[in-house]
Amino acid sequence: MANILVSACLLGLECRYKGDSCENSAVLELAKEHTLIPVCPEQLGGLATPRAPSEITAGKVMNNQGQDVTENYRKGAEAALRIAQLNGVKVAILKAKSPSCGSGLIYDGSFSGSKIPGDGISAALLKEHDIAVYTEDEINDIKL
Repeated sequence: MANILVSACLLGLECRYKGDSCENSAVLELAKEHTLIPVCPEQLGGLATPRAPSEITAGKVMNNQGQDVTENYRKGAEAALRIAQLNGVKVAILKAKSPSCGSGLIYDGSFSGSKIPGDGISAALLKEHDIAVYTEDEINDIKL
């Protein structure tokens, strides 16, 4: 049995930028054998739900209204890391393509739906601290 950090939206919590969830049955299934620890780094960083969509561009997180929300994303990432460390987490399952949680592929900052290689702010910080990060699309690849 492992403690797994999970994007709260994947567990059915309505915390995404649009105020909805993206509940994932494969992720929920893991709760039968593991402890799932929900986090929403955006909310932990002080952002409201719903909120303006944001993407990473030129090293900053900008929302589609031109506001720099990088500090909120950094604060949320640090809180998610702290929660992971307090719970001995070695694995995280985070929302794909998110500017906070995306792992390996994120939106390109143009708000056009185009994607580029990269990590969201929280995913990158967790990886820097030796926490393996997967997206909901990589459930079968998880090594526990």
